[in-house]
Amino acid sequence: MFTVRAVRGLFKGVNPRTTIITSILMLAIMLLGTLWAGPTAHAISTFRSIMNPFLEWYYVLLVAFMLLFMIWLGVGRYKNVRLGDDREVPEFRFFSWITMLFAAGTGVGILFWAVAQPIMQFQDNPFTDDPGSAQAATAAMQLSFFHWGLHAWSIFSFVALVLAYFAFRKGQPLTISSALHPMIGKHAYGRVGELVDILAVVATIFGIATTLGLGVQQMNTGLGEVFGLESSVRLQLFIIAVLMVISTVTLVSGVERGMRLISEANFWLSLTVAAAILFFGPTQYLIASTLEAFGVYLQNLLSLAFYTHANQDGNWQSDWTVFFWGWTMAWSPFVGMFIARISRGRTLREFVLGVLVVPTLISTVWIGLLGGSALYQELFGNGGIVEAVNEDVTMALFATLEGMDIGIIGVILSAVMTLLIGTYLITSANAGTLVVTTILAGGDANPPKQHRILWGVVLTLLTGVLLLAGGLELLQSAVVAAALPFSVVLMLMLVGTMRALHEERFAEGPGVRREAPHEPWVVDQDTGKRALAYDVERGREAAPGKD
Repeated sequence: MFTVRAVRGLFKGVNPRTTIITSILMLAIMLLGTLWAGPTAHAISTFRSIMNPFLEWYYVLLVAFMLLFMIWLGVGRYKNVRLGDDREVPEFRFFSWITMLFAAGTGVGILFWAVAQPIMQFQDNPFTDDPGSAQAATAAMQLSFFHWGLHAWSIFSFVALVLAYFAFRKGQPLTISSALHPMIGKHAYGRVGELVDILAVVATIFGIATTLGLGVQQMNTGLGEVFGLESSVRLQLFIIAVLMVISTVTLVSGVERGMRLISEANFWLSLTVAAAILFFGPTQYLIASTLEAFGVYLQNLLSLAFYTHANQDGNWQSDWTVFFWGWTMAWSPFVGMFIARISRGRTLREFVLGVLVVPTLISTVWIGLLGGSALYQELFGNGGIVEAVNEDVTMALFATLEGMDIGIIGVILSAVMTLLIGTYLITSANAGTLVVTTILAGGDANPPKQHRILWGVVLTLLTGVLLLAGGLELLQSAVVAAALPFSVVLMLMLVGTMRALHEERFAEGPGVRREAPHEPWVVDQDTGKRALAYDVERGREAAPGKD
């Protein structure tokens, strides 16, 4: 028996101990954020400030190694290992698979930062001495690709691959703790495993809360641009509540129907917006600048991967790389588990290509179009994007659309972008709530509906508390702090996966040996000496009549 689940009462279908401990932790955090908002915000910010010097190299090293590990899995000796039985076929077609994993992964975040990050780094980054110049624009795009590209998706893909491998190939529960089984055996399903799952749930909840908080603030700005609604915390809380109700309804309806339809709608809406920006914007510049910046990104990938800001002053590294890697690690349990659930039947090679490479290319195009449009307006147009971002970072996207000066089409695009933010928030909340309840249910892929609803409410309340306590800055500090203990779990998962994969030395695939070869050395019965089996057989053929 893998896990202990209650069969009756309030905790029916879930592990009572992990659920109670996690609930108490969340309740304590919400009370602290509500009753002592100032001291709580100060404590979280102070903790991050103290830890930043350590995190500036620790997170960098961990994420860089994870990318190299994933590339090796995709092209190395285990590339034909299947996430399931050897003859199993993928559950979802490729298009649905890609749209669902991208919508649950970076959909909300990339909408928020696609313009804000290039414009903010256009003004200040450690790789140029001339802020606001063409050189600074290329560096800003390169850094945006870096934070939303291969490294970020290596974290998502690693967690997803580990979960899918142990669940679908090894027949173990769909929980983070299953990856520890090769190291600690049955203890992975005891108190140690429960502690690991609790850390994963806490990181997940803070990752979702950060995502919802950023997205809701931006959606509030979009509603203001389109309908003239005033920006306020009260309106943001209302938006969160409405979105979580919709999210819960779609989640209860099932992944295959609710999530697949919304994810595919997100994809087509995003494609429509991208095509409109390419057509109505500075087309030649957008294509050329994206290609140039992506080339610079690939050329400097290794140096960026190990950049620690060691010889420069300021907080750039902690404000950007540490935050993004921490946010991605906190996101990784829920994004990873959701991707794992929809990736059954794929080989490691297909998985790495789909989860590591394709989303990176999509992110590059998206940032290249939106961020490139904003930079073009600053370099060659009327500008104004820098001032808008410095005043309110949530205005970045809508100020860019307004600056394109395309009349009613710009208003329509703003409305579509606002709708996109909402639908991406729903898919992210869906994935997060499902993962939290799946972990608490000991890996049950269909956790009890009442607990899905309960944790949807908890996520809504926590997001509201963090917004009330400190807004964007507190959200960033909280997610970096929450990711730190889970980073240790990631390292343990990596070791456990390597041990388990050792049994897959001869995986099935075209031209690949299915079983270990026989011992090539034998003892020649004629001579009594050790020799190659081939040479012994050849000698016997040359001397007929020998037994």
